[in-house]
Amino acid sequence: MKDLAWIDLALTAARPQAMGALLRYFRDLDTAEEAFQEACLRAIRTWPDKGPPRDPTAWLIFVGRNSGVDQIRKTARNTALPDEKVLSDLSDAEADMAERLDSSHYRDDILRLMFICCHPDLPATQQIALALRIVSGISVAQIARAFIVSESAMEQRITRAKARVAKAGLPFEAPSAAERAERLPPVMAMIYLVFNEGYSAGMSNPDVAALCEEAIRLARLLQRIFPAEPEIMGLAALMLLQHSRREARYDGEGQIILLEDQDRSLWDRRQIDEALALLDKAIRHRKPGPYQVQAAIAALHARALTADETDWKEIELLYQLLEKLNPSPVVSLNRVVAFSKLRGPVEALTMLEPLADALDGYFYFHGVRGALLAQTGETREAREAFGRAISLARSPAEAAHVRLELDKLKEEAILS
Repeated sequence: MKDLAWIDLALTAARPQAMGALLRYFRDLDTAEEAFQEACLRAIRTWPDKGPPRDPTAWLIFVGRNSGVDQIRKTARNTALPDEKVLSDLSDAEADMAERLDSSHYRDDILRLMFICCHPDLPATQQIALALRIVSGISVAQIARAFIVSESAMEQRITRAKARVAKAGLPFEAPSAAERAERLPPVMAMIYLVFNEGYSAGMSNPDVAALCEEAIRLARLLQRIFPAEPEIMGLAALMLLQHSRREARYDGEGQIILLEDQDRSLWDRRQIDEALALLDKAIRHRKPGPYQVQAAIAALHARALTADETDWKEIELLYQLLEKLNPSPVVSLNRVVAFSKLRGPVEALTMLEPLADALDGYFYFHGVRGALLAQTGETREAREAFGRAISLARSPAEAAHVRLELDKLKEEAILS
């Protein structure tokens, strides 16, 4: 086989499963990661000639387990190995191991791996970095470019995260059903953090933008583990709907194009259709959650053939529901935007005012306020709001978009 791209795809697909199992056996992130890397190297050397094994994941676990045990014996003779019953849990037969991969502890392995990466002791930036490195297998160099830091700084960040995880002394036994339910929300939050890192980057940093695809892949993996969990379906649908607009969100010069001005023919209908099917399936469970509601809002935008056809009344009602399920000033801000489409800028500004203190450091608050003030003819106040928004912009594209709004105000003042 001369085309070796299939090996890379197989290793990427198997990584979370194999890493989860190896972590359970060795109970140490570094040891599990080194064992998996050694198994990957052997796969690259042997698979091209012998062809892929019947079950690549089982093969990688089997080879990684043996490699890890050998390395421990060579380099740390005084370090106690895990109990023999743990080491022998993977039998000497690859076929037996492949049969084990469908058992319940296999699901728990992957969930535990994800949960460790989003341990509450870790700051959000360390959670994302650790998940991208351990679960996704993205190189430190790529992660560093995505976060716009040096490779050494990112290496230190990941090392500190691993040290915190080790210090926390997390249990490695199979979690109960109640524990799995408790672990799902932080896992989903971590995945959405990864997505938002990519989504907010725009066109300026392709390494960051690629994180959207990785987050969707992780959500699909989680969905396979918990196929009947509607909030996971909602999370996957939400990210697919948001990501479906990627080609329409920026113009050729990297300037932001607002949702209402986007060329909807550029939206990825395949991703939209997948998301809508997931959302419909989730809704049938009649267990609404924040991700499902956000996906339902995004779905209303996706179903509208033009901006004028957007069902703002339904969107505003959904934001009311979201405020009850997940109250936050940001949710209330989004509701104000929907409300302004129904009742106009004057009433929307009144509704916006109570959010001023909580969102004074938030870029979008001042951008929304500036836009509403401009619609009411309060030019001076609008300029001040836009100026504040520019000072809080997280990217050049955000700042450039607000500057365009300021330019429009200047042009209108000249014409008047």
